[in-house]
Amino acid sequence: QVQLVESGGGLVQAGGSLRLSCAASGRTIDNYAMGWFRQAPGKEREFVGLGWSSGHTYYAGSVKGRFTISRDNAKNTVYLQMNSLNPEDTAVYYCAAGPSHSTASTGGYDYWGQGTQVTVSS
Repeated sequence: QVQLVESGGGLVQAGGSLRLSCAASGRTIDNYAMGWFRQAPGKEREFVGLGWSSGHTYYAGSVKGRFTISRDNAKNTVYLQMNSLNPEDTAVYYCAAGPSHSTASTGGYDYWGQGTQVTVSS
């Protein structure tokens, strides 16, 4: 079992930045694909980005160039650096851990955090 806890959310003005953290426990995440997803009120949960254990990353078009995923295996933690935020980025953000072949599909992940709220004001 892997337990995931997100933190770092909050209220920020448009154009600002936030860094979300996802701390894992129970198992090391070295060999897991770590994904970030978000869910706005009344909308489906959507893919944000993914970092494979190889170090490669993949992002949704809406955040590419603004968001960056990184991981610190020594701390068993994954980060989502979010820059140039806009009100459309307002959502609850979730991290998830899945097998090394995980993709952008929510169904491919075995473990989920409880989410952290990000609110971007205009």
